[in-house]
Amino acid sequence: MSSIFAGKLRRYHGTSFFQKLIDVPTNLHNIFDVFLVMLGFFQSMIKLIIWRPEVIFLKGGFVCLPVGYAAFLLRIPIVIHDSDAHAGLANRLIAPLAKYIATGMPLEYYSYPRRKSSYVGIPVKPGIKPVSQYEAGRIKAKLGFSSKQPLVLVTGGGLGAKRINDAIVAIAPDLIKHTSVMHLSGAKQYDELKDKIPQSSNYHLKGFVSDNFEDLIVASDIVISRAGASTLAELAAVGANVILVPNAQLVGGHQVKNAHVYTDRGAAELADEMKFTPNPKLLLKQIVDLLHDDKKRHQLGKSLHGFAKPDAAKDVAQLILKAVGDGV
Repeated sequence: MSSIFAGKLRRYHGTSFFQKLIDVPTNLHNIFDVFLVMLGFFQSMIKLIIWRPEVIFLKGGFVCLPVGYAAFLLRIPIVIHDSDAHAGLANRLIAPLAKYIATGMPLEYYSYPRRKSSYVGIPVKPGIKPVSQYEAGRIKAKLGFSSKQPLVLVTGGGLGAKRINDAIVAIAPDLIKHTSVMHLSGAKQYDELKDKIPQSSNYHLKGFVSDNFEDLIVASDIVISRAGASTLAELAAVGANVILVPNAQLVGGHQVKNAHVYTDRGAAELADEMKFTPNPKLLLKQIVDLLHDDKKRHQLGKSLHGFAKPDAAKDVAQLILKAVGDGV
C-alpha cells in the first residue's frame, strides 16, 4: 500500500458566506491543506513515473486531486466515476482533464460534457436482485421474524443516524402493531437505545450488520434509509420500497440531490427529518400508510428497479480499457 499527502476544502452545507468567512480555524485548515495538495502532487509525480501505469481511475474525493493533475501532466489517460447526483469538487476539477467520465445517476443531473460521459450506474455486489414473495418470507423467518408479517428495515448507514433512530424508538410501540422492525442503529447509539426499545420478537435492534446486508433488503417490505449513492444502488437492484431521509447537512447537499433523483421519478418517498423530529408520529403515519397501500408499494419498487444497472462494473471496466486503447 502506498500513500500521498492530500488536503481538502472544508465546506459546510447550510452556512452563510459570512459564517464561513469568520470561521478562522476552518480557514487556517484550508490554507494549510493547499500545501498538502502541492506536496501530494509531487509525490504523485514520482510514484507515477516509477509505476508507469497505462490509465488512472479516480472515484472522487480530495485525495484524487493531486493524482489526477500529476497523471495529466504525465499524459496518462484518466477515467473518473461520480456516484452522487451532486458532482464532487475534486471530480469537477479533474473532469476537463479526463478521457472518460462515468456517472452513477442519469446524465441530466450533471454538467459534464456529454461527448465523454456515460451513465453506467454504481457497481453493487453480484447477485443482489429481487426475490419471490416465498423467498422473502423464508429470509424473514431466518432472521427471526414471522414470514407472514410485513418487515420494515431502518438504517442510517454505518454510523447510524440519531434523528432517525430517536424517531423510530419513539414510535416503536405503535409501529410493531403493524409490522416487524429490523433497526440498524449504528454502533455509536446502540447502547443508548437498547434499553428503550420494546421487548418484543417483532423488534430487533442491531448496531450494524457486516454480512449479507442484501438479505435484509430483499426481505423488507419497506426500507427507511439515508440517501447515500451506494445504498441507493443496492436498493434499486432489488426494487425495494423506500422512504428516503437524506442528510441535509452534508457538503453540497448531495444526499438531498440524490434523493430527488428518485422521488422526482416516483421511485421513492421522501421524509424530512426536520419535520418528524419534533413530531415522530408523522413518520409513523407515513410508514403505516405505505404498508397499507399495496399498489403504491408495487409502483415504487418497479420505478426504483428501473434505476438498476447490473452491468455497472463491466461498463466501468470497458471505459478504462477503452481509455488505454485510445491513449491520451
